[in-house]
Amino acid sequence: MARLLDVKGLQTQFFTQDGVVKAVNDISYTLDEGETLGIVGESGCGKSVGVMSLIRLIPSPPGKVVAGEVIFNGQDLLKLKDNEIRSIRGNKIGMIFQDPMTSLNPVLTIGRQISEALELHLGMDKSRSRKRTIELLELVGIPMAADRVDDYPHQFSGGMRQRVMIAMGLSCNPQLLIADEPTTALDVTIQAQIVDLVKKLRDELGMAIIWITHDLGVVAGLADRMVVMYAGMIVEEAPVKELYGNPRHPYTLGLLGSLPRLDEVRDEKLESIEGLPPDLIALPQGCPFYARCKYRIDKCETENPSLHSVGVGHGVACWIDIDKDPITTENPWTEV
Repeated sequence: MARLLDVKGLQTQFFTQDGVVKAVNDISYTLDEGETLGIVGESGCGKSVGVMSLIRLIPSPPGKVVAGEVIFNGQDLLKLKDNEIRSIRGNKIGMIFQDPMTSLNPVLTIGRQISEALELHLGMDKSRSRKRTIELLELVGIPMAADRVDDYPHQFSGGMRQRVMIAMGLSCNPQLLIADEPTTALDVTIQAQIVDLVKKLRDELGMAIIWITHDLGVVAGLADRMVVMYAGMIVEEAPVKELYGNPRHPYTLGLLGSLPRLDEVRDEKLESIEGLPPDLIALPQGCPFYARCKYRIDKCETENPSLHSVGVGHGVACWIDIDKDPITTENPWTEV
């Protein structure tokens, strides 16, 4: 498969009265055409800021991308002029935001909000864009789409609003769809429907997807590869089955240990990760996970490990090999 996206050394910071918030710290990853990449981590780890930086949606001031390259189809998106990035945003790169109620304009019909992108990027007239809007609403499973195209966001349920957001993201047949925690505000039944819908549309349309979430369970059956972020850094990346079956970073192991299992009786309590993430204004000198890690050694406090290979497509930023460390407990995900 051809390379679609290549992120190199991306750094994003926010300049505030309290100091410089180092939200994204030298992250690099790639994405091939038609591939699905899952980015996971707890709130505040830099997942959303990282992808917003790709398409230049960071509010400035106070935010700024201070270093890095974002190569998309051979172009560095960070060097494009404002009108050039606008022609890519919403056209070649679609976006599904986290909360559809705040992302949709409450005073415009959903039909108008979808057709606007069709008229702007594809040059459709109002009649053709309306017809295409109805087709998109049908594609994402909105019942009686022709009757509902002139309804307002408040007339839709949470799950239906998220389907409208997906229709907006897909309106111009993007090569890349970025989904920023699109199921967070929904109940688990609707979550499953949205994930199945995106998977179906991906297979039909052949687009690449970056799916951001804090829930490893949501992306297990969707992603091809996974990136785990902590304190604005990538601490582990691997093919999805490898990550679930052989996690090598203590943070990843903690995330997986905190998930309930439905396929077996589990006598012990779910694990929790003690402590709090570091202050992004004053990051520690060494590993950012040091204070919360049960495997830590003295070196971890003073030196931050870089990402190194531990297998095919599997990288981890850790000084400890938890496969060989005597503290390691049995990994309940080894049979996934």
